[in-house]
Amino acid sequence: MGSGKTTLGKRLAKVRGMEFYDSDHEIESRTGVDIPYIFEKEGESGFRKREASVIDELTQCQGIVLATGGGAVENQESRTHLGARGVVVYLCASVDRQLLRTKHSTNRPLLQKVDRRRVLTELMERRDPLYREIADIVIDSDGRKAKVLLAEIEQMLDAL
Repeated sequence: MGSGKTTLGKRLAKVRGMEFYDSDHEIESRTGVDIPYIFEKEGESGFRKREASVIDELTQCQGIVLATGGGAVENQESRTHLGARGVVVYLCASVDRQLLRTKHSTNRPLLQKVDRRRVLTELMERRDPLYREIADIVIDSDGRKAKVLLAEIEQMLDAL
C-alpha cells in the first residue's frame, strides 16, 4: 500500500507498449461502486473474493501490466496465478513511506482505523514474506523517483 504500484505500472505499460490494468479500478468499474462501499457492504472477505476473480481473469491476458491491491497476495489462489502467469515485481516501501504516501487517502478501508502505523506494520509483517515468495524482482521504492525506479525495473526485466 502506497508503494507506487499504480504510478509505476502505468509508466511501465506505456514504455513497453502494453495495456495497464489496476485490479482495484477494475473492481470499481465492474461493480459501479468504490472499494470502501464494497468493504462496508460485503466486508473484506467479499472484496477479496471479487479481487481473486479479477486477478484470475487478468493474469490470463498477455501483454499487460497489472497493479494489484496490496492485499492480493494474501489469497493463495491469487499468489499462484500471479507467480505462474507473469513476472511479479514487488515494490517494497517502508511503513514510514506508506504512512507519508497514504496520509490523505480516503479510499483505503483498512486505514480508516485509529492507529494507521500499527495497521501498516501488521500488514507488512503478514504480506512481505508472501510478496517475496512470488516476486521475480524486488525493488525498494522508498524515497526514490519514479523515473529511476522505472529504469531499474526495465533493466531487471530485460535481464530475465
